[in-house]
Amino acid sequence: MTTLEQPSASQRRRRPRRRRRGLRAVVGVCLTVVVFAIGVAVGMALRDDPEPGGTVTIVRTLEPLPQKPATTP
Repeated sequence: MTTLEQPSASQRRRRPRRRRRGLRAVVGVCLTVVVFAIGVAVGMALRDDPEPGGTVTIVRTLEPLPQKPATTP
C-alpha cells in the first residue's frame, strides 16, 4: 500500500471489531463475577436469618448523667 492509497472499508473495520470482542469478553466476565458475588451475599443473608421463637436480645446505650465540675481546695 502506498501513501496515496486509502485502506478499504473492511480493513478499517477489522481492528475495532477485535477490540470490541475483547472488550465485550472483559465486560461479560466482570458482569458475571458481580452477579455471582451478589448471589453469594444474598444466599448468606438468607441463611443467617434467626429461627422463629428464638431469644431476642435488646441492647441500649445509657446516657451519662450530668456531673458538677470538680473544685480545687
